[in-house]
Amino acid sequence: MDYYCKNVKDYKPAMGERLRACRLKSHLTQEKMAEILDISVKHYSEVERGLIGLSVDKLIYVSNMFGVSLDHLLKGSDADEGVPYLLLETYRSCPEEKREYLIELVKQLNLILHNTNQSGRRSPIN
Repeated sequence: MDYYCKNVKDYKPAMGERLRACRLKSHLTQEKMAEILDISVKHYSEVERGLIGLSVDKLIYVSNMFGVSLDHLLKGSDADEGVPYLLLETYRSCPEEKREYLIELVKQLNLILHNTNQSGRRSPIN
């Protein structure tokens, strides 16, 4: 048991760095994060500095908000980059009957960004 528990406190600084990265990627301030999580700015600042943690409820909320797994937040799994907050909020706030259009728009944007046409071939557009 000691082998699995010896580094339990070590997760907080790394988790704080990952939270900070998610926050910055989403163009949010510490003040806004504190407001979203209904905690003080001092508390949130201490979380990002790795001095304290967040409750399980708040971790789950942040995980869903940034589109990253709890594993990523707590352990730093590299496979989970996350979805920018703006994209998630756009999808969540989109009326149900228009989500199909939003998804199609994102697919078309993906084709443009990857410079491919409908057949999957590279487009001559630069």
